[in-house]
Formats: sequence, structure tokens, C-alpha cells
Amino acid sequence: MSNILERIVDNKRREIDAARLRIPEEQLERRIEAAPPTRDFRAALESAPEAAIIAEVKKASPSAGLLRADFDPVAIARIYEANGAACISVLTDEPSFQGHLDYLSAIRAAVSLPLLRKDFILDRYQLLEARWAGADAVLLIAEILDEKALPRLLREASELGLQALVELYERDNLQRVLDSGARLIGVNNRDLRSFQTRLEHTLDLIDAMPPEACLVSESGIRTRADIERLSKAGVRAMLIGETFVRATDIGAKLRELLGLS
Repeated sequence: MSNILERIVDNKRREIDAARLRIPEEQLERRIEAAPPTRDFRAALESAPEAAIIAEVKKASPSAGLLRADFDPVAIARIYEANGAACISVLTDEPSFQGHLDYLSAIRAAVSLPLLRKDFILDRYQLLEARWAGADAVLLIAEILDEKALPRLLREASELGLQALVELYERDNLQRVLDSGARLIGVNNRDLRSFQTRLEHTLDLIDAMPPEACLVSESGIRTRADIERLSKAGVRAMLIGETFVRATDIGAKLRELLGLS
């Protein structure tokens, strides 16, 4: 790791330590005992009639800064649900993306779609937070998890009733992602080290995916033509954030990308 990603991970470790002091792990364990069952995130993607869209609630990014001045996470999530999204991704990283775990809790109370906690998950404590806040799935990033941490977090997520979308950028990480048991796999078209984006990155890796994998393309998807191009190649779902959050009419943009308008 280097540059932006390395700084984010260093900050995240300090954030986890501080959270543990505020709410001990044992207290989170007790809180989730009464949590409702999780929704089936993967099934929601695979049951979509065509390409499934994971629409992201995202306030800012390190590369673009603030994305929407009138940002209202719950209102955006409701628009996504009303206009055809299969699932919703909620960015909860605060230092780099101006997200918050409270956004996830508030959205869980407002919509019925499966929710993904999108953050830089390094520790089981964050899985407990996700379950308590109402997530149905979490993002695990291969570039920041070694060959021991990735399968461990996958197992721990499953034990808590959470599914995991395992994301990679580097081709060299694909085999260990598959060896970990992951079959809900995301290809990030954005290099998290430089934040440069290239849509073709998913297409470069698709031939190496096993047929039983549910493939999600992430980042850089802006038009209906992008959706059609990825779908034709065999991509099952797309995770899209900035394109929607920047739109004047979020619902209209979502329907446009789904081919509904």
C-alpha cells in the first residue's frame, strides 16, 4: 500500500482503537443479540431482471471533495429504493469520505433494500458495528487484507449473518480472493493508490472469474452505454455512487441508467 490508501488505513486503525474505548466489543456483542435477521444481499442482485445496480450514498471523496451540497442520506436512499436500485451501499468512513455509521442506521430505518456497509474493514469490531447499525453485507478490500485476514473476516462476517462483497483491483489478488471462498466479487475500476479510474479494468479481469461468481463492477460507471457494455460482457451488478449523487435529479438518473426512461 502507498499514498492515499496507506494514509486511510493508518487512520482507520486509530479510529477502531478509539471506537473500542467508547463502546467495548462485549457491549456490541450484546446489542446485536436482538438484531433482526439480515436481508439476502446477493439474492437481491441476482434476482434483478437485468443489470442490478447497487446505488451508493456518498457525500464526498478524497479525489473529488464534496459531491453534493444538500446531502441528505435518508432522502437519497429513499430515492434509490423508489427508482429501481437492487441494493444500497452506504459509505461510513468519516475522515476521507465524510460518511458516518449513523447514516447506515438511519437508512436501515427508512428503506427495505439490502444495505452494504462500505468502509475500510480491518477488524471484527467493524463487523459488529455493521451488524448493529443494520448492514446486511460489508465490503472487504483485498488490497488491505492479507492472506490470513481476508478469509478470517469472511468467516467472521458469515458467523454474524453478514455477506461480504470482496473487492480487488490488482489481478494478482484474484486467486487469493477465490481461495478465501469469496464468490461475491467486486472489481474496482479505481486504483485506490492513485484514485485513477478506468472502466475497462473490469473487462480485463472478467475472463478469470469462475462461473459461479457474482461479479460487481465498481467506479467509473456513468452512462446507460457503460451499463450495457458491462452487462454484455457478463457483469451481474454495478456499484455506482458519484454519478447519482452529483445528478440534479437522482431518480431520473437512476432510471436512465436502468433503461427505464
